[in-house]
Amino acid sequence: MSGLLEIAQPGIGTTVQDRGRAGHRHHGMPLSGWLDGPLARAANALLGNPPDEAVLELRGTGTVLRVKAGPVRVALAGRIAATCLRSDSSRGPLPAWQSVTLREGDQLLLGAAESGCAYLAVAGGLLMEPQLGSRASYWRAGLAGVLGRAFRPGDALPCGAWSHADPREWRCRSPWTANEGPVRVLLGPQQDHFTADAIAQFLGQDWEATAAQDRMGLRFQGEPLAHVNAAAADIVSDGVTPGAIQVPANGLPIVLLADGQTVGGYPKIATVISADLPRLAHLRPGTRVRFESVSHEAAHQALLDEHQRWKRWLASRETYLPPGTVDEAALYASNLIDGMQRADP
Repeated sequence: MSGLLEIAQPGIGTTVQDRGRAGHRHHGMPLSGWLDGPLARAANALLGNPPDEAVLELRGTGTVLRVKAGPVRVALAGRIAATCLRSDSSRGPLPAWQSVTLREGDQLLLGAAESGCAYLAVAGGLLMEPQLGSRASYWRAGLAGVLGRAFRPGDALPCGAWSHADPREWRCRSPWTANEGPVRVLLGPQQDHFTADAIAQFLGQDWEATAAQDRMGLRFQGEPLAHVNAAAADIVSDGVTPGAIQVPANGLPIVLLADGQTVGGYPKIATVISADLPRLAHLRPGTRVRFESVSHEAAHQALLDEHQRWKRWLASRETYLPPGTVDEAALYASNLIDGMQRADP
């Protein structure tokens, strides 16, 4: 059965995202898609969805969803919680890392993404009309089929079909967490535009994430880096990707994120490796990080290690019956009558 969610209150920074819009960078279209892929896939996994189904990316607070047609099963991944307001006026929490089934008329009041980014998945996925092969929102291009604008009250979120005959819900007792430590980078491709001291300084100091950040990029604050000369602060525009760290004339790094442009004219001192790129989604203003240079071989091994860690987390999921639920299938399969006797009058 398919469900339908309605935006009762838009909130801040909530968008529909999936794995992104690959193959269109030559058109000037960025990849877009979720900022933290493993976390989004974890939300899908809590519902038994295919890993790349479209989800809601939650970057702020205040979003309220109403079930217009149900049931709809949902799950949260990340440092976030929500409140379920049932149609009978009862209330209950929806902690992250477990699913819950909502009925028609129920509302879901989403809390704040404490680390700056979290995800809400629905069973069957969100079925916004794809544009260029993806359901990822990208407001700057105005892709109307996937809401090329901020949400408004009354916007509809169609949900995919799923079977709700099984009353068991999903949960995972251990949340998926990102690695800690320095953010690993590959130096270049324009590290020769910086002095040797600037390279050492880039790797040797803590950088503070600023409030100048969105899905396009993130600016850092720290001791400015020196280019080899004034002319080296600009280059002929060339291709850039999510994770590229540009350094303009002011010497302060800018790291590009999922909605980052396809070309840029600032020299790139380094690029964040794929295994650590999701961590950038959680650098709230004031967060301090340090960068570490690694080899291509180390970057490849880090990605393989992440895949193995993901498989271990996936194997830790379990199903359970919510309190007060009767497992009718198990009940009917049980031998409730041991024998019969006929009592003659």
